[in-house]
Amino acid sequence: MKPISAILRPCFGLVLMSVLLLPQVGKAVEVETADDIQFYTLKNANGMTVRITNYGAIIMSIVVPDREGNMADIALGYNDIASYTNAVDKPYFGAVVGRYGNRIAKGKFTIDDQEYSLAINNPPNSLHGGIIGFDKVIWNGSVDDETNAVTLSYLAKDGEEGYPGNLNCSVTYRLTDENAIEIDYLATTDKATPINLTQHTYFNLKGEGEGTILGHELMINARRFTPVDETLIPTGKTPAVQGTPFDFTTAKPIGRDIAAENEQLKFGGGYDHNWVLDKGGQTGEMTLAATVYEPKTGRVLEVSTTEPGLQFYCGNFLDGRLTGKSGKSYVHRGGFCLETQHYPDSPNQPNFPSTILKPDDEYATKTIFKFSTR
Repeated sequence: MKPISAILRPCFGLVLMSVLLLPQVGKAVEVETADDIQFYTLKNANGMTVRITNYGAIIMSIVVPDREGNMADIALGYNDIASYTNAVDKPYFGAVVGRYGNRIAKGKFTIDDQEYSLAINNPPNSLHGGIIGFDKVIWNGSVDDETNAVTLSYLAKDGEEGYPGNLNCSVTYRLTDENAIEIDYLATTDKATPINLTQHTYFNLKGEGEGTILGHELMINARRFTPVDETLIPTGKTPAVQGTPFDFTTAKPIGRDIAAENEQLKFGGGYDHNWVLDKGGQTGEMTLAATVYEPKTGRVLEVSTTEPGLQFYCGNFLDGRLTGKSGKSYVHRGGFCLETQHYPDSPNQPNFPSTILKPDDEYATKTIFKFSTR
C-alpha cells in the first residue's frame, strides 16, 4: 500500500474525473473505482446511505432522514479526493486517524527504555499520526454484501512516521437497517507500539453546510474530563465537570457556555477536549458515550463505544474558507466531531489507560453511530 504522495500525480486530473462504475448486479454494496482509489456506497432498507473511500478510510457522506422524512447529507466533506488533499489546514474530514489519533507531547515517547521521535506537525506536538498518517494513505478494501459492510486494511511498516513495529490494522464499516453505522477496529503488531485509532467525521445534523452546530443539544456520558495546557496536552488530572462549561451530563445546546470565561475554553478556542466516559468499571464494555439532538430537523445521533474516552471538537478552526459538497462554505463551528478514543498523550501519562499494543495481543475496539428522529 502506497502513501497518497506516491499516487497523486498519476491518479488525479482527467483520470479521476472519469470514474468507472463497476457492475454490482444484485449486490448491496456499490463499488466505484478510479485508479487505486475506490468508493463504496452502503444502503439500507430505510433509504439511508453511507459513502466511503479507501483513501484515508474516509466517510464521505451520510444521508439520513429528518422527522418529516426529508433526506440530507449530515457529514462534512467533498465529492472528490483532490478536494480532501488540497484542503487548507487539513481538517481530517471523515477520516480514520492513526497510528495515534490526537496529540503526543513534543512528538516523543519511550517504550522499554527506548525513546522514539515523531514529526512535529502541530507545534510543539505530534498530531493524528504525523505528516502522512492513516488519513493520507490508500487502504485495501473488500466488501461483504451479506452484512452490508466494507473492510479497509492497511500495513503501517516499522518506522513509518517514527512509530515502532509493523502494524496490521483494519477498520470495518457496517450499515444496519436500524440506521446504525457500526465501526470495528482491529490491529496486531510485531513490536510494542502505541495505537489509538479514531473516526474523525464532522457532523451537522441540519445538513452539511447549513450553518453552525451551536443549537444542537449535546449529552456526554461523562462526569470527568482531561484538562489541557496551552498546547492542548493533558495535564494528567481528571477533574469533575460539575459546575464548569464542560458539564454535558444533562443535554444542553453546544453554544450555551462556549463563550464563558474559562481557561480551558481559551486554550481550545472552544471545546476541543477529551471526556472520561462513565464505563461502570468495565474495561471494553460497550456503553453510550453521547447523544446529540437537532431541534429543527429532529435528527438524533447516538454514539456508543468500547473506548474509555471521547474527544468532543466543535469546529473551532473552521472559518469559511472551505467549501463543501453542496457548494456552501463551512463556517466557524459549522460541524462537530465525537472521536471515541483512548486519552491524548497516553504514552507519556502513566495514570492514563495504556495505549501500548504488544506482540501476540490484539487491538480491538468498536464504535456505533446510530441515527434516529424525534
